Order: sequence, then structure tokens, then C-alpha cells
Amino acid sequence: MTSPHPAGAASDLTNDDLAPTTEAQRTWRWYHFTALWIGMVMCIPAYTLAASLVEGGMSAMQAVMTVFLANVIVLVPMLLIGHAGAKYGIPYAVLARASFGTRGAKLPAVLRALVACGWYGIQTWFGGLMIYTLLGVILGHPLESDKIPGLGINLAQLICFLVFWAIQFYFVVHGIESIRKLETYTAPAKIVICFVLLWWVYEKAGGFGPILSKPSAFEAGGTKAGQFWSSFWPSLTAMIGFWATLALNIPDFTRFAKSQRDQVVGQAIGLPVPMGLLAGLAVIVTSATVVIYGKALWDPVDVAARMTGIAVLIALIVLLVDTVSVNLAANLVGPAYDFSALNPRKISYRTGGYITVAIAIIMMPWKILESTQGYIFTWLIGYSALLGPIAGILMVDYFLIRRTQLDVPELYKENGRYSYSGGWNWVAIAAFVIGVAPNVPGFLNAAFPNTFPNVGAVFKELYAYAWFIGLFIAAVVYRLGMGSHMESTQATLKRA
Repeated sequence: MTSPHPAGAASDLTNDDLAPTTEAQRTWRWYHFTALWIGMVMCIPAYTLAASLVEGGMSAMQAVMTVFLANVIVLVPMLLIGHAGAKYGIPYAVLARASFGTRGAKLPAVLRALVACGWYGIQTWFGGLMIYTLLGVILGHPLESDKIPGLGINLAQLICFLVFWAIQFYFVVHGIESIRKLETYTAPAKIVICFVLLWWVYEKAGGFGPILSKPSAFEAGGTKAGQFWSSFWPSLTAMIGFWATLALNIPDFTRFAKSQRDQVVGQAIGLPVPMGLLAGLAVIVTSATVVIYGKALWDPVDVAARMTGIAVLIALIVLLVDTVSVNLAANLVGPAYDFSALNPRKISYRTGGYITVAIAIIMMPWKILESTQGYIFTWLIGYSALLGPIAGILMVDYFLIRRTQLDVPELYKENGRYSYSGGWNWVAIAAFVIGVAPNVPGFLNAAFPNTFPNVGAVFKELYAYAWFIGLFIAAVVYRLGMGSHMESTQATLKRA
């Protein structure tokens, strides 16, 4: 497919990074996508997801199956939205123009980008904290000192955070191809490390510990008997929210797919099963830590910090590579394209990456973590409520209204088919707002319970299904609002 603009030229809607990928650029096979997902799945936050479920009362098997089911569900929009990237070679920020308009698409682009910046900062903080913790172990004493006024962290923590930020900066400069190579080469190593970790805890504990046989707190006689479903749905929504961002910007990767089959097979193999297996690994290792250390340790950094000798250094290197690979793929590529789409004439993919990593520092992620109670659920469900409606609109527009037929050159025209009213499709904007609205009261209550204590029970209940509710409402509203446009669109495409 040829670029809709002359090589090297840029306009208000395109540049070389946003233009459709050429045949020569489509080099990703199914194993690249599988490696990409294994690389992203094997990360510290994903490891700790099962912890939140077991600590909430689920049995080990219930926790693992909840994580697995969530990833089977989120795989559906991954494959559907990814279809457009593989077919037309366009990124998410350009695909969104078909439904939101050439100017309106900047709204979902910014929303997706800001969430990713938050995650990029959080993951970078985790990486820095890991260096901080393990350096303390290697030196034989914690690196504690007075906190810096205004920042809330000490100098050593700040330096470790900036060091980890700098490590990742190499890949920001060298682009998406360097990220693909990193994921492809490190994925097999991560699988090996998982088996080594299992062997280590089995040998150390003489078995796999008591958590595996611990009954669910929701069973008869348990402390939460009869409350399983009221816990299951918000847990499932939170687990879906973990990859809700990638479900939107997956075209940023599938646009490099050699074929449609490569993106489908690669993602189907690489996401649900590895995510379920990682949850199982987390439960097994944590179960063994009860025997080894006398208490359950859900944080892999904490486990690594308790190792001795060369094992500490090996653990440091593995966890560092692990966090770098997931952060770059999951939280850099998307916002880099999204920021570029805001002003293609001045912002390239690389510049968009610079903006992302700069915002990640400015947001001070450690403050996000300390100020949001139960951030796993508040953060994950909160932004799933925001991004679910966008996913619903994109899928309905691409599959039901366009029937997967896009006029690609028009996506790059200021006054083309997708300009709607001054560049905005107000049906999409209305569908988005209506899809988000029911979840706002529940989010405010969850994030700021002291400020918003009197939210009605019905809104709290709706919030438990935030991603589902937002996606469904926005999809229905958009489909109804675009009814007449659907007929004219199909007629136009048939003539074309």
C-alpha cells in the first residue's frame, strides 16, 4: 500500500510514521507477536494480579481461572481492532479517525496516551525501586535517608528511578524495531527463568506450600461465604482493565504483521495461556514462600531480595530486563504514535516517545501509588471505564458500519469522507460520553471514598462491570446514532 503523502512530507494529518506501512515494513510473523505478548505478560504487576484475588478470598484455582478468563475476553477486541492494523497498515490514532473524525480522533488518542504515560511512569518506578531494594541487599544495608521535600522520596530512590528511566531511553531513541528484537530475544529466557524459579522454590520448600490447598473464603463456612459473585465481577473487570489499553492501540503493532493470520495466531497463543500460567506461577511461588520465609510474599522483588550470593545479581538482571521489555512495548509505542497524531507536522514517533517519557517523570508515579488506595482495582477499573467505550465504538464502526472496508487515503484528508462536521463525528463523542457517564459516580467513590461517600448502591454495582457497561452502552448508542450513515457508507463503498 502506498503512502497517502509524498515521502518525507508531512501535513496536519500525516507524516512518515503515521502513514500506512509498506510491504517491506511488514516483517512481523506469528512468533514475533507471541514473543511480544510473552514479553509483556511476564512482568511484576501481572505477577501480582493473582495476589489481589487470593488475598480477596479466592482459592488458588479461582484466582488463576479469573485471570485466564479475563484475558480470553480481552483477546476478542485485541483481534478485532488489530484486524484493521494488519489489513491497512494504519496505527490506532489513524483508525480512530474513521469513527471519531479527523479531528475528533485526537480525543481517544490523548486519553489512551495519558493512561499509558501513567503506566510507563509506574513501571519505571517499579524498576527503580527494584534497583534500590536489591542494591541495598548487595551492599548489606538499606539505602535509607531523609525524603526530599516536595518529592516524598529519598535521594537514592530518585537516582534509581532516573537510572532505570535512562536505561529505557536507548529503546526510545532506536524505535519500534529495537523493541521487537528485545521482545523476541528475551521471551525464551523468561520462560526458562520461570521453570528455574519453580524448581528453586520446590527444592527450598520441599513442596509447593499451603496456599494451593487453601479453600476459598467464599465457600460455605468461609469468612465470605456466598459472596463470590460480588467479588468475581469487579475482579474480572480489573483483570480485563490490565490490558484494556493494548486492546485499543494493538493496530500500532499489527500494522507490521506479514499477514492477518500472523497477528491472529500470534496473539491467540501469546496472551491468554501465558497470562494464566504466570498467575499459576505466582500462586505456586508465593505458596512456597510461606514455608521458606514463614509468610506469603507476593512481590517478586521481595523474594529476590531474600536470596543470597550470585542469585541476587541474577534476579536483578532478570527483573530489570523483564520490566524494560514490558514497559516499552505496552506503554511507549502507543502514546508515541498518539502524540504524533496530535501534530504530525511537528511530532514524529520518536518525538512522541520523548514526550511520553517526560510526562512519566512529571507525573511522579510514586505519588499516584501512595495516594490511591488499592491502586490495582481503582486504577485498573477506573481507566477500563474510560477505554471500554472507545473499544466499543471502534469495533462497531469497523465491523458493523464499514464492514472492514476503509478508504485509507480519505483518513489523511482534512475535508474528506471522515471529516464529518468540522473534523468531529459528534455521534461518536456522544456515544463515548454516554458510555462513560454511568461509571463516573462509582469511580469517584472508589478513588476518593472520603470525598464522595454517599454514592448510591446502584452506581457502585454498575462500577463493578465498568468495562463491560461502558463498551456495551457506547457501542449501542453509536450504532443507533450512525444508522442512516451506515446505509450511505455502504452504498459509497460499493460504488468505489
